[in-house]
Amino acid sequence: MNLKTPLRSVLASFALTVPMWAAAADAPAFQPTKPLRIIAPSSPGGILDQTSRLLGKGLSEHFRQPVIIENLPGAGGVIGVQAMLKAEPDGYTMVMGSLGPNAANYALHDKLPYAYEDLAPVAQVLSMPDVLVVNPKLPARTIAELKSYAASRPGGLSMAVSTSGSSGHLAGALLKQRAGINAVDVVYRGAAPALTDLVGGQVDFMVDNLITALPLIRAGKLRAIAVTTKERSPELPDTPTVMEAGYEDFDVSVWLGLFVSSKTPQPVVQALNAAVNKALSDPAMQKTLAQQGGQAVMGTPAEFGAFVQAEKTRWAQVIKTGNIKSE
Repeated sequence: MNLKTPLRSVLASFALTVPMWAAAADAPAFQPTKPLRIIAPSSPGGILDQTSRLLGKGLSEHFRQPVIIENLPGAGGVIGVQAMLKAEPDGYTMVMGSLGPNAANYALHDKLPYAYEDLAPVAQVLSMPDVLVVNPKLPARTIAELKSYAASRPGGLSMAVSTSGSSGHLAGALLKQRAGINAVDVVYRGAAPALTDLVGGQVDFMVDNLITALPLIRAGKLRAIAVTTKERSPELPDTPTVMEAGYEDFDVSVWLGLFVSSKTPQPVVQALNAAVNKALSDPAMQKTLAQQGGQAVMGTPAEFGAFVQAEKTRWAQVIKTGNIKSE
């Protein structure tokens, strides 16, 4: 600064720069200038797909940018996670995670193309029960009757599995262990084809998330026998829990949440978390999720990370005990 510069001019110049500093400090950490992408590692119509599209609408309104939903099913969610990790770690590409690819797969597979530390949790999105459903022609209305019917059939029954390592797969495997139900797994590439075969009678029963099974239950195309959570579902108030059927400590929930690459800058992760929480706080979205049997879950990235770690530990023990393998 020139020492001869009048003090009044210096102060005027300083005053002009302050608003620019303040604007920079207040600027959001993440201001998308192009479409965002949520990868749903499932076929269209499943819980990952439906929830991604519902959340995508809320994020699109928040960021004022389109949110593209890309379905990449296969390998128990591995293909979808890989696709996200291959993208630029800038927050524009997210994956809708779940129990299989983000917790159970580490115990189900001897080797994965990604590590637990490669992913950063953004926010938990959804929690809901799984439900044990059978083809209505099956002469079973309780878990005891399903077990008895399986025992009377040569070779037992067939259990549809929407995706290897999904909550439905693991809840079904745990139920077969605890109840002694003789049944073989028939693994599909998503809930939609599995449910189609169940309705058509090609398979006998399934443990599926409520969001995709509920319309078929209401239409009378499937019969609900039990829900997997410790409390009954408000959407199926007359359907007992597995615990009510006599199996203590049987409490399995479906959960979904967004993940990005762990290389994503932390301010971007925080901005995405705030956007997800804002979308989930919308009463209309909460009502839609409730009507589908789910519950919106909000929280910090750290809280979601601690939850996922606990699920990883829990299911690793169940998988080891039951010698459950990925198919």
